[in-house]
Order: sequence, then structure tokens, then C-alpha cells
Amino acid sequence: MKNMSRCVPAAALTLVTSLVAGCLVSCSTPDAAPRAAIRVNQAGYMSGEKKYAFVMGDHDALAGAGFTVVDERDRTVLRGSLGPTTGPWNDVYDAVHTVDLSKLTRPGAFQLRLTGSAKQQSARFRVGSARELLDPLREDSIRFFHTQRDGPDVLPEETGREAAHLTDERGIVYVTPRDAADGETTDTALTKVPGDPVDVAGGWFDAGDYLKFTHTASYVVGQMLTTVRDTSPVPGLTEEAEHGLRWLDRMWDGTTGTLYAQVGLGSGDEDIRGDHDAWRLPEEDDDLIVRPGDRDYLLKHRPVFRANTPGERISPNLAGRVAAAFALAAQTEAEERPDTARRWLEKAAAVYAQADTRAHRPLVTTTPRSFYQEDSWQDDMEWAAAELARAATDLGDPRGPRWMSEAVGWAESYIRSDSLGTLEIADVSAMAHADLLATDSLDSESASRLRADLRRQLDEGGKIASRDPFGSGVALTEFDAVPHSLGLLATAELYARVTGDHRYDAFAARQRGWVFGANAWGTSFVIGAGEIYPHCPQHQIANLAMSRTGRGDILRGAVVNGPNSAEQLRDVETPEDARHCSYTPPGSMWSDFDGHGAEYLDDVGAWQTVESADDFTSTALFALSLTARRS
Repeated sequence: MKNMSRCVPAAALTLVTSLVAGCLVSCSTPDAAPRAAIRVNQAGYMSGEKKYAFVMGDHDALAGAGFTVVDERDRTVLRGSLGPTTGPWNDVYDAVHTVDLSKLTRPGAFQLRLTGSAKQQSARFRVGSARELLDPLREDSIRFFHTQRDGPDVLPEETGREAAHLTDERGIVYVTPRDAADGETTDTALTKVPGDPVDVAGGWFDAGDYLKFTHTASYVVGQMLTTVRDTSPVPGLTEEAEHGLRWLDRMWDGTTGTLYAQVGLGSGDEDIRGDHDAWRLPEEDDDLIVRPGDRDYLLKHRPVFRANTPGERISPNLAGRVAAAFALAAQTEAEERPDTARRWLEKAAAVYAQADTRAHRPLVTTTPRSFYQEDSWQDDMEWAAAELARAATDLGDPRGPRWMSEAVGWAESYIRSDSLGTLEIADVSAMAHADLLATDSLDSESASRLRADLRRQLDEGGKIASRDPFGSGVALTEFDAVPHSLGLLATAELYARVTGDHRYDAFAARQRGWVFGANAWGTSFVIGAGEIYPHCPQHQIANLAMSRTGRGDILRGAVVNGPNSAEQLRDVETPEDARHCSYTPPGSMWSDFDGHGAEYLDDVGAWQTVESADDFTSTALFALSLTARRS
């Protein structure tokens, strides 16, 4: 049952500010739901793009309705009729209409007003250049990773935090445990691996918890370095990518050929507490006084799990994305520091060569695997080989043609596989395809197949969008709708860049608009972006550090999951030791806008909809950076 009744009395809201992440906001219960609502891209529309807003309401009430757009001086700059209905949304809003704002191209701040039977409803929006609108969002993405930092290099000015998990500098390696019978946890009977401790300090927390995964970190570093290589500069991006890269380097022991996959135990049992069993600030773990066998021992002395035993083959999905990240580091260093670049290239080549491309089931992601599930691996190997080939070209290494040939082979193997997907944490084929096509080294048949697979990914999204009243290209009843939408946005931008074909530009604009507020719930799913956005993410630092720092914007730039299946939100509870936080939009309840089997909740207990994560936010950074290239 949805957790909408647990409101905080207004008198108790001593930390409330204007719409900021992490603040406590009183709930409101209107007498009746509004009969019309306008949904706009709250982050703004680019001057030359297709611009869509939506009006949702009662079919009869919207009959004959029109709209006007006024500027800051209240002068009418555009007027027209609502577009045809795109379908019903729910019992209250049984009609959704588009509003085409594309004729409005001059920059500025505007207000969209309804006229006719639905008059007196309005919404504000902006029009500007790509860089003007998107650069602040890109910079906020970097701020989120500042908050996610672990180890000695935290940035206290961002969070008020202290260095954390310094015991990771002497991490104890354990035999990777089996998944428990429930599939959601692991066997807690851990066995130490003989040998010296390993330094796995630093890196980023994966999400709202404090686990660290090679699987996600390599994806994030790869996207960051691709952004550095291919798009306009973002202040602090190179430094943040290097922070993640240093941790990835610690997770790879080239001397023994061992790749470490994870730091920390997810969930424990009645005898052992894991990371998900305690709600606290990360630096509190170092203050624990514990001995082996104590219930909290693994909170302070976090276990390290391997992806492979020394010298043995590595799961190809994990080997591929780590090798790609190292090879991208070689590319970004090639011009100014070629010796450093060659060292990264050799690391990448070593990890790539150790990939197990024969016996590859089950794939290694995390412990347990249910945290991050992945079925494909040829795309990771394609990405690795493509980046190795590009780095070799930059450095004059003779292995480049071989790696290019292998990349094409892995691409074609992926296309023939039964694990085709679209861009997100479990599928990197779009990035790999685009980087191969950008080299102009492919024969015409191979290039044609790669272009066709990029179109396949976008066409899949287009089919879903054709059935969604708001033009969303993803399944809203499945996990992580928002990062999947951002992946489609990035893929559309990549496709246009490598082919010169802009047929998907309007589709891309709709996906970006949906993420930033042109959706049924009227909220941006990026903290700090727009007028309404998540206030109560399931994120321990955002939830606890605000009371200490007095700041509510420390998670600005974070991307959350977005709507999910109604079945996933039946039992939402505030985690033990968390500060209660639940936000609803002014004058409404989120349930007013639920529909098509999907629900959304902005509550600290709703990890299903408002937990932020590294891969979500790096995909946003990547997609928005590609879009910003237009100006």
C-alpha cells in the first residue's frame, strides 16, 4: 500500500526551504483532483528543436480548449489549439493532448496558458541554446559524484562529510559467496582467502548505500572518459573521471591477473550486519570498535570479493567494460602524456586478453547477482576492442588493426545473439557501435549492420512511444525507466552524429522532455532540475547529512529511477534510523497521476522510484553532453 498518509506536521518542519533535495515537506490532501494539468520540459527547450508540452484532463472539459504563450512582459507570442488526443491516462485524466511549441524559437522565459473550457491553468518554461540549458545540468551531475566519493579524498565542502572507510586500504579478500536461496542476498558464511590485504580505498558509492562495484564503476568511468574525449568541457569532469579510474586501477592486480569485483556485503542475517542493514553516515563505520565475529565487524572491515581467482579467466562482460575504461584513459592521455597512455593501454590489453569468451555463464556482475542483472557480454567485448583499436591508432601501436577486426566480430556476434537491448548499465552496444562507426575503418556491409542495429534500438523505443500518451519510449512498469529513457536519448544523438541522419531528433526531444517533467506526474526526475523534482531520495547521505550541514542541495544533479510497477510499491516504509521524508506536489497527491499500471512516490522509503545511482547519473551526463554538442 502506498505510503502517502505519513505526513509531517507543518510546525515540525524546521529545515524546510524552497524546493531542495532532502528537505522535509508537508503533505497536502486536496478536496478534489484538478481536472486539467499542463506538463512541460522544466529544464527548458532548445531553440531549434521540436518542442512538445502536454495537457491532461477530462475529455469533455478539454473539448475546444486552446492555448496561448506569453513572454515575461505578458505579451502573447504564440497561440493555437490543442493537438489531437494521444489517449487516456487514468480515470481522472481520460485525455492527453499535445501542445506543439516548435514555432517558438527565440530565447527567453515564457508561460503556457490554457484557454477555453480549461482556462486558468498555466506552466512556466524556458527556451534557450543547448549549452545555456544543459551545461548547468551537466555540472550538477559532477556534483553528485562528489557526494558519492569514498575513502580519503572526500570533498567536505560539498557534503560536510569526513573521510570514510579508510579500513578499505587493507581490505581482506574472501571467497565470493554463493547467492542465498532467496536470490536477493548472499550466503554470509564467508571464507578468507590466504594472502595479504589489498588496497581498495576510494572510488564512489554505487547508489544510496555504500557498496562499491567494479561493474558499475567501469561503466561510469567509460562514459565519463568518452564525454571528455568527444564533447565540450565540463568543469571538474576530468578530475572526477580520474578519481573513479584510480579506484578501478586498484581493483585490477596485473601482477597476479586478479580482478576484484566488489567491496562490502549487501545484506547480512541475525548474526552479521551487512551494508543494507544499517542506515548511517559512511564515516561512522570507521568509528566502530569491533572484533572478528562481532555483528558489525563487516561494516568496518568490509569484505572484498574477486571476479576470478588469480590468473584464471574473467567473466567477459566485466573484463570488457574494465578494458574499455582503461583504453579510453589511454586515448585521453595520448596527446599530452603518451608514456602514461601506453601504460593504460597495456592494462587494457591485459584485462581484455583474460576475458573468458567460452564458458561465460553465469556472468559476474555483483554479489548477489540480483543487484545488477546482465545477459549480454559480446557488447562489452566489442566496446573493449573498439577502444583498444582507437587507443592503438592514437599511440601508433601495431595491434590496432587486429583489435579493430575483433571489435567488428564481437559486434556481429552481439547482433546475432538473443540478448539484444538498448543503452543502460547492462548493454553498452550503442556506445560500442558508434565508436566503431566513427573510425571510418569499416567495410560497407559491417557499417550497414551497425547502423541498422542502432536504428533497431531506437525503433524499439519508438514503438513503445507510439502507445504512450506522453511519448515515453520505455516500459514504465519496469525498473529504471529514467536511465533507460536517457539511454535512448544518448543513442539518438550518437546515431545522428555518426550517420548524419536526424530522423530521431524529435523522438530524442520527447525523451528528454519526459525525464524533465513532460510526464504524467509533472516532476523532473533529476534532483534540482526544474520546479518540481525529487525531495526525498532513498540516499543515506542526503537524508542524514542535511541536518548536520544545514544544506538541502547536496544531492543536486542525482538521477532517480522514476515510476515503477504498482506492485513494487505496496510496502514502502521509512528505513530504521532514517529521518522521515515524504513529498507530494502542491495541491495534489502522486496517486492522482498514477496510470497505465505505473506509480511514482517521492518518499525516503521508496527505493523503487527515488533511489539515485551512479549509472543513472553518468548516463544523464553522457546524453546531455552529446545533446549540448549541437550548439
